[in-house]
Amino acid sequence: MSVTSRYRQAWEGFWAEAPEEQGAVFWDTEPAATAGVHLALFEPHLAHPGLPVVDLGCGNGTQTRFLADRYRRVVGVDLSAAALDHARRADPAGRATYRLLDAAEPAQVRALHAELGDANVYMRGVLHQCEPEDRQPLVDALATLVGERGRAFLVELSEAARPLLLALAGSTGGPPAKLAPVLRHGIAPGEVADDAVPGHLRTAGLTVLASGELPLATTEYSADGALIELPSKWLVAGRTTG
Repeated sequence: MSVTSRYRQAWEGFWAEAPEEQGAVFWDTEPAATAGVHLALFEPHLAHPGLPVVDLGCGNGTQTRFLADRYRRVVGVDLSAAALDHARRADPAGRATYRLLDAAEPAQVRALHAELGDANVYMRGVLHQCEPEDRQPLVDALATLVGERGRAFLVELSEAARPLLLALAGSTGGPPAKLAPVLRHGIAPGEVADDAVPGHLRTAGLTVLASGELPLATTEYSADGALIELPSKWLVAGRTTG
């Protein structure tokens, strides 16, 4: 199985048009306010912090580069070649490496695991933006990459984010400038149920070790000048024998 062609095409189109500068994309927030916050929650649960780190769904690599400043080996993977072009251009020193990966294709995922061994995996906002039929295969991929010793950190928009996004999309005068391209390319965020993610993890053979809620910052502002933050849920998962 591989991800649906519509999903792949949506992301290629989005990233082909996306501006280069950091912060120009709706979710391209400063790493200190994103991955930095997440690492404070993730690191206490790392059984083997020296493992390679995989940023699954790395996009233009903003968070990947932050991770690469803190871990020995970091690999950013994404379905979109255009996204990876952005990531490589923004990382001329090669702090991280970047790979094209269809995470719903088991053979590709097994090959990456065979190369890296068990890994700690960071995945931000991937499931809520993909097709429903792709979600379990993506979590299965995460379980393959984690193996026996790694841990996974996932953060996804909660159900409560959807009405907020719909309200933004229906704003007088149209959606905010950075949200408009997301909607135009048919990328519909906020559509995964809160209880679905733990279920996907259990089906993949992973145990939820910790979870919680936090606001997820965007790079967009409301009409009154306030930074738009969306409710999200985070989980740490792994094999209990790790």
